[in-house]
Amino acid sequence: MSDEPGGDMAAVGTHAPAPPAGPEELVWDRASTERGPDLGLLQVRYDWMRHPSRREALKRLVLESVDWVNCVALTTSGLSVMVEQYRFGLGACTLETPGGMVDAGETPLAAAQRELLEETGYGGGTWRSLGAVEPNPAIHPHLCHHFLAEGVERLGEPTPGLGEAIHVHLATLEEIRTAMRDGRLRHVLALSALARVFDLFGTQTGNGDR
Repeated sequence: MSDEPGGDMAAVGTHAPAPPAGPEELVWDRASTERGPDLGLLQVRYDWMRHPSRREALKRLVLESVDWVNCVALTTSGLSVMVEQYRFGLGACTLETPGGMVDAGETPLAAAQRELLEETGYGGGTWRSLGAVEPNPAIHPHLCHHFLAEGVERLGEPTPGLGEAIHVHLATLEEIRTAMRDGRLRHVLALSALARVFDLFGTQTGNGDR
């Protein structure tokens, strides 16, 4: 693991330009940095950052990760391939778009294609990027990359990892909207990806469902 902030772990899979630092009067300077515990999925880092006007250094927590991916995968009939699984932080099952982590040496696209196939058994189709989002820039330096896959087909049985138990659902847009209303679909990164493809709230006019 590199001693440089953002080294090794946070750099894997990052394929989007960094935003500008911002106005000088808002930018904090890093006085020093220290590695914290390695949590497996996350690497803890402590930065001492100088307030832009008062100049005292305050300790700040950063949780480094590889980049993440998720995808809106549509069958040839326009159904969205969704996954349902238990989430330990919530202590309940959630409905989500397929996704996961970018492995070392992978591009985000390759990771999204792999995760879709592993979690659902679906693959193929035509893929394009929907851009990237910052999951929580207050504590995370990495990105979550969104993709749209159109015309995917069932290629085999899902092969989830040992730490996963997954049900696959094929959902219409109205079923997605219903899941949002009843609270089964609240995963913010899934909603972020879906909102780049669908009119989730039915508020657009004309051809707003796609």
